[in-house]
Amino acid sequence: MSIVLAAGSLAAPAMAQRGGRGAGGDNSAPLSVPKGNAVNAGNKYEGFVYGVIKEADRDGLVLTKTAAGTDQTFKVNKKTKYIRDGKSSSLQSLKVGDEVYVAADEDKKTGDYIARKVVSGAIPVPSS
Repeated sequence: MSIVLAAGSLAAPAMAQRGGRGAGGDNSAPLSVPKGNAVNAGNKYEGFVYGVIKEADRDGLVLTKTAAGTDQTFKVNKKTKYIRDGKSSSLQSLKVGDEVYVAADEDKKTGDYIARKVVSGAIPVPSS
């Protein structure tokens, strides 16, 4: 099951939350962003979660400063794609403090979010 996740600080406070787990195990989840509201990140990153890496290891990422207002945890696996400055990258290239966009799916059995794609570095923003 694919879910739509928040993009940056553009998420309105009144947006509905979806099920899942936050980093603190408090069942908080990324926010859903309606199509067309991810203007600053460009339509290319609509449906991604924006955040700053708080923790990164071989098991996953914890993002802080997300639109949900809570830390968000994403597990990673061998299918996770990493893009840095528009080029293929790796988990090892990510550092605490990096700003990233994450696209994820919810694991039906565990409710965990599994990162499909992690985008970092220079992110082109289309001009208006």
